[in-house]
Amino acid sequence: MRKIIFSILSIIISPSIALHAQYFGGKTMPVQDKEVVRNLKDHSFMLSTTINAKDMKEHLSILASDEFQGRETGSEGIEKAASYINSELDKLQLPYAVGNTSRFQQVDFTFSSWIDNEVRVDDKRYKQLWDFVGFPQSSKSSTFSFDEVVYVGYGIDTESYNDYANKDVTGKAVIVFDGEPFNSDGVSGITGNQNASEWSEDYELKRVAAQKHGAAFLMIISNNLKEVLNANRRMLVNRVTQLGDYSKTDKSQTNMLIISTKMAQDLLGDQIDLVITDRDNIKKKLAPGKLISSKSNVAINQKVQKDVLSGKNILGYIEGTDKKDELIIVSAHYDHVGTKGNDVYNGADDNGSGSTTVLEIAEALVTAKKIGKGPRRSVLCLWMTGEEKGLLGSEYYVNNPIFPISQTVADVNIDMVGRWGEEYQGTDQSYLYVIGSDRLSSELHEINESMNAKYSNMLLDYKYNDENDPNRFYFRSDHYNFAKNGIPAIFYFNGVHEDYHQIGDEIDKIDFDLMQDRGRMIFHTVWELANRDKRIEVDKD
Repeated sequence: MRKIIFSILSIIISPSIALHAQYFGGKTMPVQDKEVVRNLKDHSFMLSTTINAKDMKEHLSILASDEFQGRETGSEGIEKAASYINSELDKLQLPYAVGNTSRFQQVDFTFSSWIDNEVRVDDKRYKQLWDFVGFPQSSKSSTFSFDEVVYVGYGIDTESYNDYANKDVTGKAVIVFDGEPFNSDGVSGITGNQNASEWSEDYELKRVAAQKHGAAFLMIISNNLKEVLNANRRMLVNRVTQLGDYSKTDKSQTNMLIISTKMAQDLLGDQIDLVITDRDNIKKKLAPGKLISSKSNVAINQKVQKDVLSGKNILGYIEGTDKKDELIIVSAHYDHVGTKGNDVYNGADDNGSGSTTVLEIAEALVTAKKIGKGPRRSVLCLWMTGEEKGLLGSEYYVNNPIFPISQTVADVNIDMVGRWGEEYQGTDQSYLYVIGSDRLSSELHEINESMNAKYSNMLLDYKYNDENDPNRFYFRSDHYNFAKNGIPAIFYFNGVHEDYHQIGDEIDKIDFDLMQDRGRMIFHTVWELANRDKRIEVDKD
């Protein structure tokens, strides 16, 4: 799971309270002395018994071993993990997904970072993150030298409003204001009403417009550079990760900086008053202004490092019977955070536990096929890469699905299910946090509740399903990319503990009996989703 600061809140409500109350963080409490199904003639129960603590420990002892080097995306360790999962699917004699020649879906990542980014204006030096902000992922390595800069309003190019019309900026360093012009009545020159257009937020639009008109470089004046820095701090102080291979930068690309008002004053010199007057006229008339040139000796040195790494999503496909064109996805990410110095961050819980549980569910489904009781709907067991880099493996899958999104019924996502969270540490209460089950489909929530009541009688805690959860767990694991695309998703989680993303997340802290119970509980929901007569409906926005 992706990292964020944790906070703990708890409200207990009765399981009889209406479904919408789940957003307020309720719990479904176990019913005392309740008998659950333990009949081997019941296929869901019988198949669930193949999910066992012994096998889980064997899998996890390998996936969370030092040999796999913390399974960081793009590393040798995660390649070993992918090979291991694939070999286990070979043992299960799981066929490739329809039309595929392997179980791997290649996912390329580009990591971009600055090696150098410096600007000098008349021998005065300006620095990244102090005087300006530059984004390495949208920049090329180059040196630039200009003896003037040209101002062209807001740098907007639309059919109704074009700052570049009748202005030649070929080969020039262009300087523009951020945002878009609004008059004194709050009307935008782009939308014609009081709503802002995308030009107010998307700097890339201005960079592309400058490139279209032949500009060699673009500088955008920000009235609040600190706000820009804070909003983009994560990508500015770390390597920026993108899906795809962006190593071959277009040589015609126009680089861009967001600059402070002080730096803009130095660049524009004695023309600054003319520029401000022109900007005010643009706002008043909502029409493009003048091109204003200012003599300045500008030297820019930018060097970007772009490293391309390949990851793999792993596809374990179990074909259904009479409803095989509909698909249930059972997902987990198998990457972790790798190594730091001599320390290996093995991620036994995050997310070796989820990856192991999906392997066990795959075995249960294969067993069903072997005895002639296979699932009616097809099931895709999906192990995803790049979750720790920003949910990238799941993002790639939903953008390049093996099976149509329209035929994907639900995503059942498993991320950290092997340990006791700090709230339940020291108790003997079998529990599981459930997140997202009722966000898109009331039926998904009801199915999970009924399967738990029938087979497991486990405490289900919805605290982190609260829309106001400060941890925002709903947005932090792979299920979210499916939910964003209208696919009902349910996320199972054991809660936070002191070893999250720490070296102490080791296999000796996994409770395999508890993990077995959770795996079986999750399987019952998967089995019901795969076999019920009617696919669940999306009945919520």
